[in-house]
Amino acid sequence: MKISARNRLKGTITEVVKGATTAHVRIDVGGSIVTASITNDAVDELGLAVGQQAYAIVKASDVMVAVD
Repeated sequence: MKISARNRLKGTITEVVKGATTAHVRIDVGGSIVTASITNDAVDELGLAVGQQAYAIVKASDVMVAVD
């Protein structure tokens, strides 16, 4: 895979929940869960399944940090 994004988090899919049009895909990245909202079509095209290795790729113009 070649991609310009540098924020690639490799992990294991722990859950895929399809809705009417959008799915939530949860990826375990070193004990932390990252959740992505993608289309059901994307889930099918990528053949996503629980236990499969996948990348969470983060591409954003801003990252915010907060503390209590």
